[in-house]
Amino acid sequence: MGSCGTTFIVCVKKRDSIAAALPVQEHRLPMSNLDLLLPPLDVGVFFCYKDSLPLDESLNILKKSLAEALGPFYPLAGEIVQNNLAEPELHCNNRGVDFIHAHADVELKNIDLYHPDESVERKLVPRKKQGVLTVQVTELRCGGLIIGCSFDHRVADAYSINVFLAAWAEIAQSKSISSLPSFRRSMLNARHPPVVNTFYDKLYLPLSSLPPPRSCLPTNPLRSRIYYVEAKDISHLQSKSSFNENAKRSKLVSFTAFLWKIIAECEDGFNTCKMGIVVDGRGRMDRVSFDKLSLPNNMSLSMQNYFGNVLSIPFGEANSSELKEMPLNLVAEMVHEFVSPAMTEEHFLGLIDWVELHRPEPAVAKIYAKMDENDGEAIVVSSGQRFPVNSIDFGWGKPHFGSYHFPWGGQTGYVMPMPSTKKNGDWIVYMNLLQKHLDLVETKGRNVFKPLTPSYLNL
Repeated sequence: MGSCGTTFIVCVKKRDSIAAALPVQEHRLPMSNLDLLLPPLDVGVFFCYKDSLPLDESLNILKKSLAEALGPFYPLAGEIVQNNLAEPELHCNNRGVDFIHAHADVELKNIDLYHPDESVERKLVPRKKQGVLTVQVTELRCGGLIIGCSFDHRVADAYSINVFLAAWAEIAQSKSISSLPSFRRSMLNARHPPVVNTFYDKLYLPLSSLPPPRSCLPTNPLRSRIYYVEAKDISHLQSKSSFNENAKRSKLVSFTAFLWKIIAECEDGFNTCKMGIVVDGRGRMDRVSFDKLSLPNNMSLSMQNYFGNVLSIPFGEANSSELKEMPLNLVAEMVHEFVSPAMTEEHFLGLIDWVELHRPEPAVAKIYAKMDENDGEAIVVSSGQRFPVNSIDFGWGKPHFGSYHFPWGGQTGYVMPMPSTKKNGDWIVYMNLLQKHLDLVETKGRNVFKPLTPSYLNL
């Protein structure tokens, strides 16, 4: 499907640096073992507002509230440096967040959000050149605003950034922060001694185990699209993925199974197809006893407050021909079987120990690594259902649209389903896939995945 949006140019009007209004004392904050599993990648997120306050007033609110938010979220105003083991760590020095004010001579309704590579990438979501976080506020011809952020994934996962974004919006409206962040790395300490478990060798590998890059082999760039999926279609997939109404598969497992079957339709000579799901460990590890942390009696810590990365990426691999023939409920059962072992406290404690046993050598999730040119296709699904898009109100109303944006540059596809601003059960789905896979999504999955249009968003 061709682009229907207006081509536009974004002009930078001013660059500032926003430091924390109440900075903490300068110090070094180590990365947790789970942070160390992330390569140096930046993740984008953006919010579209149809209306705003007078521009100067909006900018002043955003800058002042950001400076206040960087007090409790102080690592976002720092920078990443190396320690004496050449591992990354955070220098919490309050260098500030790069804040860009830009103008785009376009109306929101004419921005082609369905093709974010052309409309969003480095236009509305800024390229981060330094520090941990960069913010860009783009004024539009129609009087609307787009707020785009780019952050270093080594410092935070989407859950953590969601908490920060919600807090920033709360401060802008003079509300108290509903969730304060914790940076207590001891919550993710390895056990003594670390427990050896070769299970994790199936999911992660040291970077030294990667084959040398084949510079002579051409690589196809992944392309981004944004779709919407109606609530009725999600429910239909869930019904087809379940053996009976009393034992329903989750919507995410059902969605992942459907996508896996679609990708398996690719006739490119590969025999297998891998599918992974990002699992957030916070809900799994809340049973960890904090007695050993010697906390004051009046202090309560929860993994729900923990700011950083608490992720694991289990995956399954299956024969493409078999996947094509299997009914959806059996594919969903396969998804359930590979993801279930990661849904426990012990899985995350074991992963922390595995990293400890390999430090200081960096490691990476296996599904992101192509070990052989004959390796089959691989895709990762990351649930964005906690994306608080309807809470990011800075004082001029809720966004008409919001999405993560992650064209990460590798060969493994990335898919994130998020809630729609309509609050009707629909999903917004960001995809960064090979063109051949997008073609399948738009043919085999056309009844489910609908290209995002201004009319859907009532722009």
